[in-house]
Amino acid sequence: MNFQTGFVANFGSRIGSFQRSSNLGTSRRVTRSAGRVRMAASVDELKKVVGYKSVDDYVTSGMVVGLGTGSTAYFAVERLGEKLKSGELKDIVAIPTSIRTKEQAEGLGIPLVTLDTHPVLDVAIDGADEYDDDLNLVKGRGGALLREKMVEVQAKKFIVIVDDSKKVPGLGVSGAMPVEVTPFCWEYTLNKLKGAASVAGCDAKLRMEGDEPYVTDNDNYIVDLYFEEPIKDANAAAKEILEMVGVVEHGLFLDMTTAVIVAGKEGVEVIEK
Repeated sequence: MNFQTGFVANFGSRIGSFQRSSNLGTSRRVTRSAGRVRMAASVDELKKVVGYKSVDDYVTSGMVVGLGTGSTAYFAVERLGEKLKSGELKDIVAIPTSIRTKEQAEGLGIPLVTLDTHPVLDVAIDGADEYDDDLNLVKGRGGALLREKMVEVQAKKFIVIVDDSKKVPGLGVSGAMPVEVTPFCWEYTLNKLKGAASVAGCDAKLRMEGDEPYVTDNDNYIVDLYFEEPIKDANAAAKEILEMVGVVEHGLFLDMTTAVIVAGKEGVEVIEK
């Protein structure tokens, strides 16, 4: 795994670089600017930095682009719309991963297509709820995990944009690991999930919206799994959960990530696999 770190002054350009070794035994290249992101930068400002950078660094004219969902991906969509409007980017088509992203993209004049006509994407850009040292992810706390995974697994490059609070020592420790399930006999499926050997000891709760079950864009429900310790074997959990009848998809995004762009108050770090 290669690590590229940029410290962005006022979200501007970068100068200078050097090599150092990380505690993982890999090479880390650090590129510094003349200064740093101001310490008072808000979370939203940091999200904007990585959202804009993802489009500036990874999207070129003529591409098919996957548009993620959530508060960080919002800024990537915004930036794509700006660059299309200005003419800096041309001949772009995009595939949104939720109804709300579709509506945002349409409002910005971004041409939209589907996997039916464009089954291979050049790049997909999205946020994440968690990422670990191997760039594996938990996604879906915003409820769009099925469409996100369908689109992002088809991308030649999958760029993840986060703030530094999303880094975890192991998947599942910072909050819910979502599982999209059919409404039919959802309680049966919830109990099957609680009894799965690969996620033994987890707590499973049906996601609610007020007094009613939360309903996804695909008219399904979500069961959120909560863990006191990291998931011991995420690959085994992913396999066991997906093989359950009644489960539509889970929020473990494994071996999919090309790069994670991380914003913190000290700067922006790009971690590439």
